[in-house]
Order: sequence, then structure tokens, then C-alpha cells
Amino acid sequence: MPYRSLILVSAAVFSVAAVAPASAHHSRSNFDLVTLVELEGTVSQVHWLFPHTWIYLDVEDEQGQVQTWVMEGASPPSIRAAGVTEEHIRPGDRIRMRCHPLKDGSPGCVSGFVTPMHGDTARGHGVERAWN
Repeated sequence: MPYRSLILVSAAVFSVAAVAPASAHHSRSNFDLVTLVELEGTVSQVHWLFPHTWIYLDVEDEQGQVQTWVMEGASPPSIRAAGVTEEHIRPGDRIRMRCHPLKDGSPGCVSGFVTPMHGDTARGHGVERAWN
């Protein structure tokens, strides 16, 4: 291989190698993966996006103040494989949620379990499903 071609091929290989780590999945080090918090509230938003689903849950604290918790779930195909569809949880529904909280105490969590409490058995009322 001529010297110039070797340099071009090497440059291309090193360029790809330098960018490859950027495509890796993000860390979950900001979550307490040992602890599960239990929440109950009203769903304000549900997003079935890639690479993760999101549930925004309005939770009332002891003083009657509403705080919105955000749960990052698995990808839509993974959640559908667990038997959950977009019809199971809608904005306005009551749910219970168990998930791993953010270490800094912010109202957010990851990879939890969701139990619809909206009263509609056709949409999974009372059945806990994994969102991880």
C-alpha cells in the first residue's frame, strides 16, 4: 500500500474510533439504583419517544403542594413487549409508580414499575407492569 493511502486509511480508522464512544448509551450513575421510591398521583403527560418513554406524574405532598415527578422508562418496543400499550396510561389517569430516584433529590426517577389506578379494567387497572 502506498504511503499516502496508508495515511488516509489510518486517518479514517482513527476518526471513526474517536467518534464511536460518543454513540454509547448514557450512564445511570445519577440515579440511586438500590432504592425504590413509591409514588401515587395523576399523569400529566406520557411520551412514547426513542430511546426512552417518559411519564410525568403530579404527586401531592403532605402539605398539599403538587410536585411533578418525571420517570424515564425503557424504549417503547421494550415496554410494549412487557404488555403495555399507549391505551393503558393516559394524561389524567391515576397511577402508582415505583422507581429509582435521582441521587440529588430532584423529583425524577428511572426504570420503574407502573400500576394504573384509573378504574378501567380493560386498560389494566390494578396490574403492575415493568417500565424497564
